[in-house]
Amino acid sequence: MTWVRLALANLTLSPLTTAVNVLLMALGTASIVLLLLAGFQLAQTMSRDAKDIDLVVGAQGSPVQLILSAVYHADIPPGNIKLAEAQRWMDDPRVARAIPLSLGDSFRGFRIVGTTPEYVELYNANLASGRLWSETMEAVVGSAVAGAARLGVGSTFAGAHGFVEGGHVHDTQPYRVVGVLAPTGTVLDRLVVTSLQSVWDIHDSDHDHDHDHDHDHDHDHDQHDDHDHEKHGHEEHADQKHGDDKDDHDHHGHEEHNNDAHTHKKHDDESHDHDEHAEHDHSDHGHDEHAHDGHDEHKHESHHHDGHSDEQHAHEEQEHHDHEKHADSDHDHDAHEHEHEHNNGHESHAHQTNEDTEITALLITYNSPLAATSLPRQINAAGALLAAAPAMEVARVLQLVGVGMTALNAFAWVLVATAALSIFAALYGSLRARRGELAMLRCLGATRSELSYYLIVEGLLLSVMGVTLGFLAGHVMMEGVAQWLASSRGVVMTGWLWVPTQTLLLLGLFLVGIISALIPATQAYRTDVARTLAEG
Repeated sequence: MTWVRLALANLTLSPLTTAVNVLLMALGTASIVLLLLAGFQLAQTMSRDAKDIDLVVGAQGSPVQLILSAVYHADIPPGNIKLAEAQRWMDDPRVARAIPLSLGDSFRGFRIVGTTPEYVELYNANLASGRLWSETMEAVVGSAVAGAARLGVGSTFAGAHGFVEGGHVHDTQPYRVVGVLAPTGTVLDRLVVTSLQSVWDIHDSDHDHDHDHDHDHDHDHDQHDDHDHEKHGHEEHADQKHGDDKDDHDHHGHEEHNNDAHTHKKHDDESHDHDEHAEHDHSDHGHDEHAHDGHDEHKHESHHHDGHSDEQHAHEEQEHHDHEKHADSDHDHDAHEHEHEHNNGHESHAHQTNEDTEITALLITYNSPLAATSLPRQINAAGALLAAAPAMEVARVLQLVGVGMTALNAFAWVLVATAALSIFAALYGSLRARRGELAMLRCLGATRSELSYYLIVEGLLLSVMGVTLGFLAGHVMMEGVAQWLASSRGVVMTGWLWVPTQTLLLLGLFLVGIISALIPATQAYRTDVARTLAEG
């Protein structure tokens, strides 16, 4: 008979007490294992997602929010920045690589990221099928997106405005999947990646739609104003024509009662007045023609009536023809200037649109470690942009997360301490009930050390059963959480992982079991066999 078998037989004599002690130890152990696995993989994932990203440049706001939105795509961006402002730092010699990102839409909760092919290279991703995008409205999806949404090469989908489901769907401009990425274990698995131009085109079309609606409203208003203006101009023209007819009638009557010389002088004065009126009012060209026609008829009647020579009549017609050519030339010149101004307005608008192009963030990789000492400070000093280092902000995030994990760890160790006290109470209580049994063992040849060893083995057995059950439960729970995260959030984690700190945990839990049995073992060592048998 060995001491281990004897200890197991003794534990089966009180199954309820044994089960409670094992369960308490298992709950404490499982809690600690779950926290260790989750914390280790969370830190590993965050470090892997921020790999080779030394600096993130974005809009003014919270640095943590900027990092969470641009690197981990787990928060709303603080805003957009001008591409022209970011270009200055993209061209800086201290920058080895600069990757622009343009955010704003999502598909079933997965972010749509407008960027360059360098973003895919940043995570050393490979294509499982298809190719990278080469035209607008072509997209490449991560492995988690392809699995959750059942997308493949050739599939089409429409993005939605915002980062949560339920936003305005851009169903008039669907994306076409041209590639599916192999799993990388990074944030890229949970993204839809496309070109910057695709994101700009979608948002520009939304802006243009709203602008066209306002423009149509203004155009209707302008047409109404033009109609009123034309009506008013027509009334003025009619009044002026009536006045001209009246003047012609009075003038004709006057000519019939004067001599030929006086009639000729009157005719020259009216022609001079008419030329001055044509030079000052080119916009009423139609009215001038009407006035010329009426005046020419009057000239002809006057010449036939008074007997002027044909040479004088030809000279006057030539002067009238030259005047009309001069008016037409001025009209064409004004039209040319108007067209030139119109074209310049279009070019200015296109230039303004290019300057207004925005991105959400810029991911920068330093050319040398020395850039970390000067580049972030210079960007922040400029005032327009915010520069944040992922390493520093991740440390802050983990510190904040670590506070909660420390509290949970403390609670788990409380459960372990409770289990240790329960083991101690069970062994110490059984020691008083088994004093006679221990005395008989001494009579059968067992030494004091062997009796102490016997009780320590019993405490260790309780600890081993509780720790084994706790480790198994902790890994199973972690795998369940990992499956849930993979299906709902696309986060790659696993429960079948051995964290280095688990080895220390295992040794510590065994030590707790030994300590809990140490006092009862010491009492067994000091047992007086003669007195115990006499009292029995």
